[in-house]
Formats: sequence, C-alpha cells, structure tokens
Amino acid sequence: MPELVLVTGGTGYIAGWCVAELLRRGHDVRTTVRAPGREQAVLDAVSTVADPAGRLDFAVADLTADAGWEAAVKGVDRVLHVASPLGVSATAPDLVTPARDGTLRVLRAATAAGVRRVVMTSAANAASPSSYASEGVTDETLWTDPEDPTLIPYRRAKTLAELAAWEFIREHGGATELTTVLPGAVFGPVLTPDTAGSVGIVARMLSGAMPGVPRIGLEVVDVRDLVDVHLAAMTSPAAAGERFLATGEFVWMAELARFLREGLGERGRQVPTRGLPDFAVRLAARFRDPSLREITPALGRRNRHTTEKAARLLGWRPRPARETVLDCAESLLAHGAVRVPAAQRP
Repeated sequence: MPELVLVTGGTGYIAGWCVAELLRRGHDVRTTVRAPGREQAVLDAVSTVADPAGRLDFAVADLTADAGWEAAVKGVDRVLHVASPLGVSATAPDLVTPARDGTLRVLRAATAAGVRRVVMTSAANAASPSSYASEGVTDETLWTDPEDPTLIPYRRAKTLAELAAWEFIREHGGATELTTVLPGAVFGPVLTPDTAGSVGIVARMLSGAMPGVPRIGLEVVDVRDLVDVHLAAMTSPAAAGERFLATGEFVWMAELARFLREGLGERGRQVPTRGLPDFAVRLAARFRDPSLREITPALGRRNRHTTEKAARLLGWRPRPARETVLDCAESLLAHGAVRVPAAQRP
C-alpha cells in the first residue's frame, strides 16, 4: 500500500517540489496550507510536473497556531516538515519564536499520531562556525552557537528550531524518528513564479536590478537534488536520528553571474559583472537598504560544508552549480518571471 506523506507548507518553493516528486514516485500526499482557498495554487503548481488526481489532499494548519495539526497528521506515515514561518528580520524582529514553536507543533502532533519518521528542513547555517571569517570545511557535528551576539536573527532562529526539535524527540519522541536536512542556497527550476523562494536572487540579476555583485559565496544546491535527499532521508533506515548537510558546489556570486552571461547569451546581457566593494555594500545596508544587513556578515566568507555523510549513507550526489543556475534562469524566463527587453529575446 502506498504510504501517506504529509508535506508542510505546500505553497512554498521547496515544499511544492517535494509534493510533486512524492506524487511522481507513487506516494499519496497531504499538504498543509495556511488558510482555505490556497489549495488551487498548489494544484496548479504541482500539475506542471505530476498528476495529483486522487492522490493529493489538503489540511488547513498554520505553524503559528495549534488548530488543524491533529487533523493534518491523521493517518500519516511520514512527515516532511519543510515549512517555516520565517521572514525578513527587518519586518519580523522575533524570528525565533515562530520557527521554534511551529516545529514543536508539528512534532507534538506527529508523535501523538504515531508517525514513523519526521524529516525537518533546517539550514546549513545551523551547522556553521559563528565566525564568518572562518575557513575550511565543516560537517554535521558542528552546531552554530545560538548565543553568539553577532549572529543574524535568521541563523539564530534556524539553529534554535533544530535544537528544540532534537530535544523534543529525545524526551517525547517515542516510536517517532527524526532526521534533519541542512541545505545551502537553494536554486533550480520553479513550478510557478509565485513560489520562487530563494531564486529571487537569480531573477534580480537577470532583470538588471542589481548594480553589481557583492563578494558573497554560496553553496548552491538544486531544489530537485534537495528533494531527492529529503525523500532518501524519509525512508532510509540509516537516516534515523541523523543530520545531513545538503549543500552543493561553492561559488562566488561573480561566478554565478558569469554562468548566466555565458550560458544565456543576449538574454543574460543585463546580468551585472562589476564587483561591489565590501564597504559599498555595508554603506548601502546602513543608509539605503536595510535588507542588505542580512548579507553583510557573509562578505568574503569562505567556510564550506562537506556532504560526505549524505553521499555515504544515502548515495546523494548534487549536480554542478552551473547546471542548476542555468536551469533556474531558463525556468524564470519561461514563466515570464523576468522581463527581458524584446531585443534580447530569442
């Protein structure tokens, strides 16, 4: 009999791909939406790559409230907890409470229902040195120090949410197993331009909205590869009770821009090539664009993560960053998510 898998946050970028791939592999799927009326958006997105007819249903449940979670997990065998209520620090100063409490709501409901395994999407930023100046390669045994006063709110929230999940399972998990997946910068094709997630960076570069490229390094992971590691972690006996880094190739944003310019030809003409000095990014973050404060601590960061554990236990191999970035760009262009001048269209 096909297993019923719950995916939290079906309208999200990663969750939408999880739903689609689970359906493609023959699973029955339930996914949560925050409010009634959002179901059709999920159906429209998923239908571009998989047939949801008769095998996808919905539950209304918000990570910020208790209501709906008991019904969401009823009859469920496994849970992919992908959703996160996190926003931008400038507009949501308290990111820790919704991230941690939302995770605990899912785990309480899952353990009470006897779910076999929960796979939680964390972040590589929860397994990184506190100092952005650190170099070298780190693995899953490292935990970010949530008490470090220099951490941006996003990193602190993701770390504390994952710590709370492991503590809960140790104390109350019973027969329910927990696995966590820690991705890097998630790019790749979009199912719909309305759920573009982190690929907004690529869209901004394609549209010419960025005056230049900051000295930021990204561990680019394809959303399709990220879904693969989630599904492997969901079923592999070796994955129970484990953390798995799911980062990809390390590239500087200047390299990312080069991939786009060289791979897209005229359609990539608006992609910036000029590097932005660190001091210019810091000045802009202070006086013009507060959202840039999230990236200033990472300027020049060279620390990288190893995915040897995911390769060894789950057989996981991410694709090259260039392929991911170009597939992402082609998808955004095909969906009309980026406006390219007529003279640059094929």
